[in-house]
Amino acid sequence: MGINDNQIFVSAHRAGKGIRMVLINILLNLFLAAVKIVAGFLGSSYALITDGIESLMDIFSSTVVWGGLKIGARPPDKNHPFGHGRAEPLAAMIVSIVLIAVAIGIAIQSVREVLIPHHTPALFTLFVLVGVILVKELMYRFLLKTGEDIDSNALKADAWHSRSDALTSLAAFIGISVSLIGGKGYESADDWAALFASGVIFFNGSRILRSAVAEVMDTAVSFDFENKVKDISRNVPGVIDIEKCRIRKSGFDFFIEIHVIVDGKISVADGHRIGHEEKQTLFDANLSIIDVITHVEPAG
Repeated sequence: MGINDNQIFVSAHRAGKGIRMVLINILLNLFLAAVKIVAGFLGSSYALITDGIESLMDIFSSTVVWGGLKIGARPPDKNHPFGHGRAEPLAAMIVSIVLIAVAIGIAIQSVREVLIPHHTPALFTLFVLVGVILVKELMYRFLLKTGEDIDSNALKADAWHSRSDALTSLAAFIGISVSLIGGKGYESADDWAALFASGVIFFNGSRILRSAVAEVMDTAVSFDFENKVKDISRNVPGVIDIEKCRIRKSGFDFFIEIHVIVDGKISVADGHRIGHEEKQTLFDANLSIIDVITHVEPAG
């Protein structure tokens, strides 16, 4: 019995679903970036210009995620016997590093703007920001739900990029409101808002990076998932117990190496049959398992 061909088809379908969401996000960010940058220049709001630049970075990160999903959905081949799933967490790593770099750049520029006196932002910039916040928050929810449905760290990272954009827009809204209400002497509130937003972006980028690195480094899966695999295997007729169970996640799918204990007095053929039944049972459990290596161990 080879790899789970049905799971390869399922993974390709999940990747296609993620890719469609990413393409929608790219087009949306292109439009929002143009609106925010133009409104920021016309309305003398550095926070809004910063927000627009962050949307441009969203386009780059979404393109990386698109590539990661596209490559990650490819089935195993001669040169990649474990498939191409690692392209997906690698894409998440790139996106998170970009988020961190953007946060540092925004923080540096925000400090400069605080030290340089400038005009109070225009009132109309607030209305632009309200629209942006609503759109980006909705996009965050759609991307995150899709990322959770297909179990994609890269898509979840892209979702948090949208949430970061919504938060920077909210910070800009608060800063501009303070500038307009406070009047002279409060012009820098807009820039302090941008500085706060950079901290939020940095935090999210760091969190996503840790998660992506954990997957690339083959960090153990959750105990719940491992125990579920063991329980399913124990219920296969002929399996007495489980000795070892190693699970690695690659993109959307899981590779499992499991040692099952059987009666030591049965024939090699019967032990081989039990191993195949255990493998097929795991394939049929709809746990995104693409391959199982079963070792048969004699009891005692």
